Amino acid sequence: MLERDAAAPPVAYSAMVDDANTDAGAFWSTAAQDIAWIDEPQRPYAENQNGLVDWFPDATLNTAYNALDRHVDAGRGETTALAYVSAATGQEYEYSYAELLELVSAAAGALLGLGVGRGDRVLIYLPMIPEAVIAMLACARLGAVHAVVFGGFGSTELASRIDDARPSVIVTATGGLEPGRTVPYLPLLDAALIEAKHRPGHVVVVDRPEIEAPVGRRIEWPEHGWTELLSAAKPAGCVPVAATDPLYILYTSGTTGKPKGIVRDNGGHAVAMQWSMRYVYGIEAGDVVFAASDIGWVVGHSYIVYAPLLTGATTVLFEGKPVGTPDAGVFWDVIERYGVNVLLTAPTAMRAIRREDPDADLLIGRDMHTLRGIFLAGERLDPDTQRWLGEVQAAPVINNWWQTETGWPVVSNFLGLSYFRPKPGASTKPVPGFIVEILGRDRNPVEVGQEGAVCLQLPLPPGFMTQVWGDEDRLAKTYLNAYPGYYTSGDGGRVDEDGYVYILGRTDDVMNVAGHRMSSGQIEAAIAEHPGVSECAVVGVHDYLKGQRPYAIVVPEIDHVDRTVELSSQIQDLVRRQIGPIASLGGVEVVAALPKTRSGKIVRSCLRQILDGDEPDVPPTIENISVVDDLIRALTKTPDSPPS
Repeated sequence: MLERDAAAPPVAYSAMVDDANTDAGAFWSTAAQDIAWIDEPQRPYAENQNGLVDWFPDATLNTAYNALDRHVDAGRGETTALAYVSAATGQEYEYSYAELLELVSAAAGALLGLGVGRGDRVLIYLPMIPEAVIAMLACARLGAVHAVVFGGFGSTELASRIDDARPSVIVTATGGLEPGRTVPYLPLLDAALIEAKHRPGHVVVVDRPEIEAPVGRRIEWPEHGWTELLSAAKPAGCVPVAATDPLYILYTSGTTGKPKGIVRDNGGHAVAMQWSMRYVYGIEAGDVVFAASDIGWVVGHSYIVYAPLLTGATTVLFEGKPVGTPDAGVFWDVIERYGVNVLLTAPTAMRAIRREDPDADLLIGRDMHTLRGIFLAGERLDPDTQRWLGEVQAAPVINNWWQTETGWPVVSNFLGLSYFRPKPGASTKPVPGFIVEILGRDRNPVEVGQEGAVCLQLPLPPGFMTQVWGDEDRLAKTYLNAYPGYYTSGDGGRVDEDGYVYILGRTDDVMNVAGHRMSSGQIEAAIAEHPGVSECAVVGVHDYLKGQRPYAIVVPEIDHVDRTVELSSQIQDLVRRQIGPIASLGGVEVVAALPKTRSGKIVRSCLRQILDGDEPDVPPTIENISVVDDLIRALTKTPDSPPS
């Protein structure tokens, strides 16, 4: 692998913001020059009927060509494109750009042989294995639209996504690997296909030696083996597509209702991915990126697959967990052995590592000199975890905020622009191209330091969502109607006197306690300062007198597991001291784990339902079934009930 001696010198942040805000069209047209176009863009953007804009509407390109072929054509075919590290199996492989191109071309030819063409959908239901990346890029090569669903997702949720995307082909595997167990996928897929109304034309199965296909399946759809299909396929070339054509559908995390398929285009996405690699992450060709996420989440799409390869960097595909495969030092091991320059992961992962190795003993003696930055997103980064991580290793710890809908960071610190002094709890500054406003209930900007709805001024930069798949009205209703002229993020936050942005959590997690509005994030930030707290969630529970009362559910650090009564009392005192008597907790429950989406977000609605005595909507991952069962047993006492 190539390794640069030093990062490129940063560009002045303020000048970049001025350029982007003064003339967004000219700014992003300049950025578009880094992409190989078939038909060069003549117009930067055009307004569309759904309230957003189409970027580079008259241009054509192929995303897979930009991610693979052009690097091979430029003589960089032997550079490592993909490093596969399976902590679950002990296997490791490296694929050069030339090797990955050969595999992707064969996979595209195989899909073409099954009738897949431009605009057709392919649903990918795979674990974190190279075939997942290959299948995504093969779709992009053909101009097809991939819809990746987390491997191991429940059959009902999978069925709803099959019916929504209506794929002509499904690519899956015999199963995935979790610490101490296997997860067979084929029974889940079979059940989903029986439940779904839509029938795909073909199912392609990657055979994993660790998990055999079940015997006696009742299959009513054509099924093919991945290896056999590719070996017989004729390599396929790149299909030109419009910059505005969809590249993928990605369903957002959720527990109920019709799935919400976020659509990303080809042209704007390619421009944003390559621009963000350079200026947000400080990554250039030959650098190494380790996004410790899942391809079923937006981080996996953006920063495991597309952005590193568009840039000509090496991307690490990791199959494992931050702890337990084999221990809490596995991330550090990957960074050291592969010379990783940037790590992207979730705060949840770092809290798990800290809980298992609070003194960072597994970091002792590691050579981490290549690491330039750790970027944490996906959930609120508590100041205590940020401080700890900054103390145990030397690279900057960057709290950044973005969403599935945005596709790339909206607020961050920067390794390719001016680097700002971090502030605990802040995601730092808006990324150039995004204008962030904090709006009040009257739809006007609030005063500096005041809390409100985090909104993004229209038009939005390239790489943003372009539509909700098959539901145009839902885009406007969900994101655009509440604050005309803005995209509504659904998060609450504030901006301080230095322009630093603080994200406080979902606006639907705001509680009304005796007429006082408080965010769960505000209380969680106070609780997280206790050294005995590993993770916490605060939800508003119905209260007969006050309307709602905040209730804390806490996962303790290992050394506090046997001190739950003491911990509960100290947390109550801490909240009263930091926020005031009005925030008096209705209860503190110490538990072993919290229910989460596959992206690591705590599902507070599930906790609220349990505490209110309702049937909980269990987040659709296998791990959450036992977690929620344990929570129901633990949270047996409702904090307050109306008098009889």
